Amino acid sequence: MAMIALKCPNIRVTVVDVNAQRVAAWNSDQLPIYEPGLDEVVRKCRGRNLFFSTEIQKGIDENDIIFVAVNTPTKTFGHGAGCAADLQYWEKTARLIHDCAKGDKIVIEKCTLPVRTAAAMSRILHSGRTQHHFEVLSNPEFLAEGTAVADLEKPDRVLIGADATPTGQKALQTVVDIYANWIPSNRILTANVWSSELSKLAANAVLAQRVSSVNALSALCEATEADIEEVSHAVGMDSRIGQKFLKAGVGFGGSCFKKDILNLVYLCGSYNLHEAAEYWRQVVVINDWQQDRFVANILHAMFNTVADKRIAVLGFAFKADTGDTRESPAIRVSRMLVEEHAQVVVCDPQALGNARHDLADLGDRVLFETDPYKAALDADAVAVLTDWTCFRELDYARVYAGMRQPAFLFDGRNCVDHAALYELGFNVYAIGKPARSHLA
Repeated sequence: MAMIALKCPNIRVTVVDVNAQRVAAWNSDQLPIYEPGLDEVVRKCRGRNLFFSTEIQKGIDENDIIFVAVNTPTKTFGHGAGCAADLQYWEKTARLIHDCAKGDKIVIEKCTLPVRTAAAMSRILHSGRTQHHFEVLSNPEFLAEGTAVADLEKPDRVLIGADATPTGQKALQTVVDIYANWIPSNRILTANVWSSELSKLAANAVLAQRVSSVNALSALCEATEADIEEVSHAVGMDSRIGQKFLKAGVGFGGSCFKKDILNLVYLCGSYNLHEAAEYWRQVVVINDWQQDRFVANILHAMFNTVADKRIAVLGFAFKADTGDTRESPAIRVSRMLVEEHAQVVVCDPQALGNARHDLADLGDRVLFETDPYKAALDADAVAVLTDWTCFRELDYARVYAGMRQPAFLFDGRNCVDHAALYELGFNVYAIGKPARSHLA
């Protein structure tokens, strides 16, 4: 919404939310999320044609186009628990629009939803005695956290799905015209609503599948003393495959991949496509297995015990350049280390607040530190779980000097200089690479 306000100064954009604290943060100098470049965009537009408010009913009434961007997490209860999307917030929003609208509206699905959800929203909006017409479109978001502003300024594509009816196509053109203010026409794709809804699930599933595929290969590389980066480079040179999402690591995280894959699993199962459902489920299984394997490697390398050993976890966000920790591999890894009675010290430049929340039940078995040198002081091992630039650029001689010996470094993102660390004295264990150990 901030990018639309920036690129379309003649359009008034109002963002409404039930969370007053979050709205206050959007109206302050400290935004509620960290995203490179976002602060500058918001500052340019806020108060001009970009507004943040808790007046939801007023927002629905006064605006012609409504983007629905509510949370659709995986269900934790009832039918479909563990796979299906929880649509309670989406349905409550649809009913609120129905009750508050005083005229025709274009309603756009921005959140990731199961296929054919737009039809259900349309039925809710047109229920009862309403005299208004609602056109429901799908406009899924393909941006990535950490590069969201750049992704919005120059997207690979913008996808808009609409009904083939005259009113559907008119609404479609209205939305196309908004994006056409800064996006070339060949990057604005139009489709039917069902294709648009499924495309977001499909894109995330295929990207996650690539991550799990290369992580499965990383285990074989370690067993055979091949190098996963060399293998990935050779595979990625194939123009049919490409280099993106072929970087081995401790696993994928974030708000979308796992949730959307499980949603796809549930959809396939609902249509009795059980083999397809199990195929996609295995992507999540491999992701969890990679994290289990990472901790198993730590235990094996450190003489089969980490009890009472201090382990500095460098990075808790699911990836660099964001404070988001949803489904971060660091959560699972930290919990498994604590189960082994390790003293875990978490360090992250943007995600410590979320980390405290994610691990609150572990009490004083987890410590939180803003300074990576203090986090590693007297540590037996360092585990790099997020590829922040600041962790790549640490003075590792200083880190090594402050650690207990023998000192171990486990690189869960293959982002630091392993040869240089080995020369400093570290016993280095990376993903999909032969170990560099000074121990017999």
